[in-house]
Amino acid sequence: MALATPARPASAPPPPPAHRRPPSRGARLARWDIAYSPYLYIAPFFILFGIFGLYPMLRTAWMSLHDWDMIGDHTFIGLDNYAALLKDDYFWNATVNTLGIFVVATVPQLMLALFLANLLNRTTLRARTLFRMAIFVPNITSVAAVAIVFAMLFQRDFGVVNWLLSLVGVDAIDWDAQRWSSWTAIAFMVDWRWTGYNALILLAGMQAIPKDLYEAAALDGASQWRQFWRITLPMLTPTFVFVVVLSTIGGLQLFTEPLVFGNGNMRGGTQREFQTLAMYMYEKGINNLNTAGYGAAVAWALFVMIAIIAVINFALVRRTVK
Repeated sequence: MALATPARPASAPPPPPAHRRPPSRGARLARWDIAYSPYLYIAPFFILFGIFGLYPMLRTAWMSLHDWDMIGDHTFIGLDNYAALLKDDYFWNATVNTLGIFVVATVPQLMLALFLANLLNRTTLRARTLFRMAIFVPNITSVAAVAIVFAMLFQRDFGVVNWLLSLVGVDAIDWDAQRWSSWTAIAFMVDWRWTGYNALILLAGMQAIPKDLYEAAALDGASQWRQFWRITLPMLTPTFVFVVVLSTIGGLQLFTEPLVFGNGNMRGGTQREFQTLAMYMYEKGINNLNTAGYGAAVAWALFVMIAIIAVINFALVRRTVK
């Protein structure tokens, strides 16, 4: 019969913990590397964004609350600049031009980009790599060079576009003298430059869709159009939303194309037919040094407009595609 081990008295102190050696220097460095190195890797972006992004935004917001003279006094006036915007006919004219060019350019651009991406995604297309490289060429071309070439194409007297229209009996159009015609010409510039870029982004999203879904749909007798509508579009929703938001931001910040189209005239035509908000902001904030505060208010009004329209587009696209 084994003897039972006597129980330790309840009042006896617990045994001392086993002695642990302190972690070595290498172990401490490895622990610090795992904990803090990710923050160091992303720190350059946030530092640069803080210097060149966040600080200018906050500075501009502060300027918009002042009667700011770049070479004179800075007088705090609160929201007076924003109140003046609501009564400024030139501001509303620039707003209408910006939204009009945005709609005329962006809607066809996205539709054409979606069509090209679907075409380039087909395995039956020969020389796909060559075509993918070709549609990206306009995006790497200088925007100033693009605007100059298109301004020559849309000249009233010697432009190629008017010459082609004359072949079908259409009279010459003074493209920069009317609102609708200038919007159309600028939209052609924007679409020519950015359609291929958006098509490649959509193409990347299409290639991430599992091929098994198309094979199963083909076995069930679904046509290519039905596969596109039932498989491609729903699966492409996140990518398409990203492209829509990106196009919204770029379209509402339009500056170089209308500026060069108007031969450097910041007013956007003799009657401001195609002056955008970015051009009006530059006119007030840079060209006129004594109205820098008002130009800052225009910049923040544009920022709010971009945010609102981007959110609306985001909601509409997700709801429509689903």
